[in-house]
Amino acid sequence: MSTSTRNFPDRLGDGTNVYLASAELASVGGILGRLPTPTEYLEYASKIDSMSDEIYHYMNFDQIESFQKSAEQVKLIAAQQIVEIS
Repeated sequence: MSTSTRNFPDRLGDGTNVYLASAELASVGGILGRLPTPTEYLEYASKIDSMSDEIYHYMNFDQIESFQKSAEQVKLIAAQQIVEIS
């Protein structure tokens, strides 16, 4: 099981079959050591969802000061390059 966006034969080793999965599905599969049944997935997913405020906090880039500063710097660089090209 992989969360990679690239899937082709033998990507993860000779003779391997890869199942593309969400991070949540890969987590449940990692806990169980196999692909879960729909019932098993929903049981674990409800626990993951109840912790989503903590788990997904890192994805709130718009709320991270260092990311905001970096994003603003990139905008300035892009704007300068456009002016120079024109």
